[in-house]
Amino acid sequence: MIEHLTGNNFSVNNSTVKAVGDDAAVIDHENDITLTSTDMLVEGVHFDLSYMPLMHLGYKAAIVNFSDIYAMNGHPKQLLVSVAMSNRFTLESIEEIYQGIYAACKQYGVDLVGGDTTSSTSGLILSMTVLGAAQEKDVVYRSGAKATDLLVVSGDLGGAYMGHQVLEREKQVFKVNPNAQPELKGHEYILEKQLKPEARKDVIETLAGLDVTPTSMIDISDGLSSEIMHLCKQSGVGCRLYEEKIPIDESVYKICEEMNLNATTIVLGGGEDYELLFTAPIEDHKKIETNPNLTIIGHMTEAEDGVNMVTRGDQLIELTAQGWNSFDKE
Repeated sequence: MIEHLTGNNFSVNNSTVKAVGDDAAVIDHENDITLTSTDMLVEGVHFDLSYMPLMHLGYKAAIVNFSDIYAMNGHPKQLLVSVAMSNRFTLESIEEIYQGIYAACKQYGVDLVGGDTTSSTSGLILSMTVLGAAQEKDVVYRSGAKATDLLVVSGDLGGAYMGHQVLEREKQVFKVNPNAQPELKGHEYILEKQLKPEARKDVIETLAGLDVTPTSMIDISDGLSSEIMHLCKQSGVGCRLYEEKIPIDESVYKICEEMNLNATTIVLGGGEDYELLFTAPIEDHKKIETNPNLTIIGHMTEAEDGVNMVTRGDQLIELTAQGWNSFDKE
């Protein structure tokens, strides 16, 4: 099966000395720092195959890892894929997952260099480990933010969570009436955000072009509030986030109104946007504000000022870590 799944695997990075086919892959990043990250996706916890196509699952599983490397201001180079599956999965099913993985690798210039396959008694488990590279001077940590730095985010937020809400709603309808057709028209944008997210390689390239070096950075996987608090804790600073500045697509506002949900609350706690949240020196304000893919949403403060949001009504509210928790049964 391994030979079948990796038979057409080709490397595109010079740093990949030996990929699939030996006891270990051989990587040579020469003088660069090696960045490593891993994520595990478990059926029933991280994904639901009743509405997640297998090819999309493979693509998303890879993207989640690539995003972590970009959040360090690096570039993903190699990927290790481990799959545990129960006997309800056919070879064709696993092929679909790998098609998605290969599509992500091709899109981002990453080599699949190995992994593992084994059996599972309870569904499907995907574990991905990515190796990235960056020059030591370019690596950005969560711990470098200063009290006067700008707080900046790429893209727009909340779409992935609301895409998940739409899919869950239609799943419940289907349970009641298996003959019902899902009502997905008009929700294409948020569904793509959930089912086929993208890692923000373009933002890393944009920042380099603008000559802006983030002082700290993180990707938004668990919700804006949680990620801001990570940056503040690691950097020893506070923050003032402005609600009116948070970029939210009109389609998110529309579905939130339909479901009687507050869009800001969704953004703060929703997660899975995989946008980049970073801080930058205030001197870079003009460079950043003119870029349509970046939005200044606040600024860092002294730690004793706390981590707060200024609402549209000009009230000061303390932020709490509302991020998604895989151990939460609710």
